[in-house]
Amino acid sequence: MELKGRVVVVTGGTRGVGAGIARSFLAAGARVVVCARRPPAEPVGAAGRQADFTALDLRDPDAVRKFFAEVAERYGRLDCLVNNAGGTPYRLLDEGEAERHARVVDLNLVAPLTASLAAHPWLRAARGSVVMIGSVSGTRPSPGTAAYGAAKAGLENLARSMAVEWAPDVRVNSLVLGMVRTELSHLHYGDEAGVAAVGATVPLGRLAEPSDVGEAAVFLASDRAAYVSGASLLVHGGGERPAFLDAATVNKES
Repeated sequence: MELKGRVVVVTGGTRGVGAGIARSFLAAGARVVVCARRPPAEPVGAAGRQADFTALDLRDPDAVRKFFAEVAERYGRLDCLVNNAGGTPYRLLDEGEAERHARVVDLNLVAPLTASLAAHPWLRAARGSVVMIGSVSGTRPSPGTAAYGAAKAGLENLARSMAVEWAPDVRVNSLVLGMVRTELSHLHYGDEAGVAAVGATVPLGRLAEPSDVGEAAVFLASDRAAYVSGASLLVHGGGERPAFLDAATVNKES
């Protein structure tokens, strides 16, 4: 219970990766507030405790500022903000106008900036931290999700700059995620056979679970990472085996 007494906000914390992050913080003893546009089908809980939920559209700056002021008033402090909310549909660039792709950037880059700025006064008072949930899509080509990849690349750079500007009072780090198994995995990888086949391409032999991401987020928010700021922690199971190794006709393993 190393985070007992700490207050944590997890955006998009009602399902998938966000719910996994919230559960890990609950298990570590923190008081957790999750926010999303819609409430979860059932409360997010772990270790006999539940996260509090607030309905919030992160693309509404006034509502975001009001939300963080209310969190600080209700709980008396704010120790960590996990900017997890995001996502994108599969859409090739020429299948949508720039304005449609810009909405993806708004959700995945502008909204975390808005939330971080709104939370900053209370994070500074608590000498807390921000954890950005990034993606390998921001470090490699992202066909079909190009605007998402561009936003995640920007988010990682934003975190590094924020870590410098807000030091020494607030630490800022990123988790750079690979593929994670969630209730929406079928939309990206297909049926169970597809999920298994995709998992087999990862050096560790499986997709990440939301709890894998949650444990990494807890580490970055904890005193064990007291000297870690401006860092990008890869949570991708070893990455991707280079395709040329399988295409080559030499140096094959027997």
